[in-house]
Amino acid sequence: MSSFFVFILSDGTGETASTMVRAALVQYEGKDIQIVRCKNIRTEDQIKSLMEDVFQRKGMVVYTMVSPHMRKVVFESASEKGIPVVDLMGPLLNSMDQFFGVENSEHEAGLLRAVDERYFKRIEAIEYTVKHDDGKTVSDLSQADIILVGISRTSKTPLSIFLSHKGWKVANVPLVLNVPIPEELYKVDQRRVVGLTIDPDSLTRIRKKRLEKFGQDPGGEYATLDHIQKELEYSKEVFKKNRRWPVFNVTDRALEETAAEILRVVASRLDIPYTDTL
Repeated sequence: MSSFFVFILSDGTGETASTMVRAALVQYEGKDIQIVRCKNIRTEDQIKSLMEDVFQRKGMVVYTMVSPHMRKVVFESASEKGIPVVDLMGPLLNSMDQFFGVENSEHEAGLLRAVDERYFKRIEAIEYTVKHDDGKTVSDLSQADIILVGISRTSKTPLSIFLSHKGWKVANVPLVLNVPIPEELYKVDQRRVVGLTIDPDSLTRIRKKRLEKFGQDPGGEYATLDHIQKELEYSKEVFKKNRRWPVFNVTDRALEETAAEILRVVASRLDIPYTDTL
């Protein structure tokens, strides 16, 4: 039985074309069909070289190229050798260009893969951040992009979650009176550690409201001004001993504003271009 060769040409991963080809090949059971997937095709030389291989194997070409120029090169190169070709992406993009009123568009290759990578990176960041909320685990702090340190109710968790949705892996470590700071915190890149503080009166109101929300006594030590001042003094001493940690005051500040400042400072310290997403 002779073999049939279907070459998939793509400027990306070729997953889209591969899925469609395999769905269509269900109709041709019993035939020996070989699929050859050629990914990341970005130059005319690559196309012409591949066409020679297709011609030698008497195959056909199915392609997904977003660039009008590259689609033309594939079609003309195949036509010159009498190779059957199917353009899966061109007709769809042309119709969408007309529908959206886009003229002379030169679409960018690899965007779907980039979007997928950003999506999975964000999911990974969120999972890491949830796992490392409030010092739940410190065994792999070195994997964090940012580590937030502060006493209870200084917006550590809200900031962590907010930043994780932008693709940053964030761990937060609470400062608690009479509880030693985890040694792991001093073993990581100190440029990634950020301190958080707050005005004592504001923190008193926040803690009392939180206790009331959960039906607990708002008059306990946790929400007293005297105890809060002791905690803040303790955190101040910790930050003074670790001067490499920038400290942000979150009093009456929008979450987005504080997050943006943290990102700017961390990006500068790590010598990477500032962006609100990774």
